[in-house]
Amino acid sequence: MSTPTAGDLSRLSLNQKTIERWSLPQAVEGCVRAGLPSIGVWREPLAAIGVDRARRLVDDAGLRVSSLCRGGFLTAVDPRARRTALADNRAAIEEAAALGTDTLVMVVGGLPEGSRDLPGARERVAEAVAELAPYAGERGVRLALEPMHPIFTADRGVLATLGGALDLAEHFPAEQVAVVIDTFHVWWDPRVEAQIARAAGRIASFQVCDWITPFPGDALLSRGMMGDGHIDFRRLRELVDAAGYTGDIEVEIFNADIWAADPDSVLDLMKERYRSCVLGPK
Repeated sequence: MSTPTAGDLSRLSLNQKTIERWSLPQAVEGCVRAGLPSIGVWREPLAAIGVDRARRLVDDAGLRVSSLCRGGFLTAVDPRARRTALADNRAAIEEAAALGTDTLVMVVGGLPEGSRDLPGARERVAEAVAELAPYAGERGVRLALEPMHPIFTADRGVLATLGGALDLAEHFPAEQVAVVIDTFHVWWDPRVEAQIARAAGRIASFQVCDWITPFPGDALLSRGMMGDGHIDFRRLRELVDAAGYTGDIEVEIFNADIWAADPDSVLDLMKERYRSCVLGPK
């Protein structure tokens, strides 16, 4: 895949979470109707039909799987909980390999309940990644660390900047540990240009959705359709392209109004905004 031109949908991927109500078979059919070449799969709808059937579905439809979401949640202190988390991540790695994607998105986890030890949580993430990285690499899968906006540090992601995610990823071979660049999480960062350039060779996924204000109430459901908020998508896409990333561009939106809308209409709008906001004019 090459740098996209205006109107080109060859890199556009539907992340399943954008159409929350669809099962995986419905999402695959929707992508085919919309002429999309790729889909980002979530583990819960994957489990509902099984990996073998899912692989047949996407292969028969001629789709790529841009990523599997999600692994992670690696900050537990309790030894039993840590063992459970590591086992679940190994299972996720195997699912990604069986599904035919080399990218497992890692939401690393927030502070354990009652804890204020942020450095300790980050250290436990590093220890877990060190244990999982060779296992992933042997199966042709990259652990794609997703830095999350600081509003999610306490409950979802103690890696709060792209620079912090790269600090961890760079301890490992690029074919084992990489990063996700999600516009919602990185657009605000005054060092984003330098950090995207630094990420060259380690960008496993580029995800887009907008930052809208005012928040609709729940920060988790505050993502907007491209063009409805404040993010300069073309600029960020050009930076990612300049860093050598040629993979799929996933649209991942958590938003109750979008989830309630007609799914096919959402895909039509998604394609329109991808062309106008992410690709931009010629």
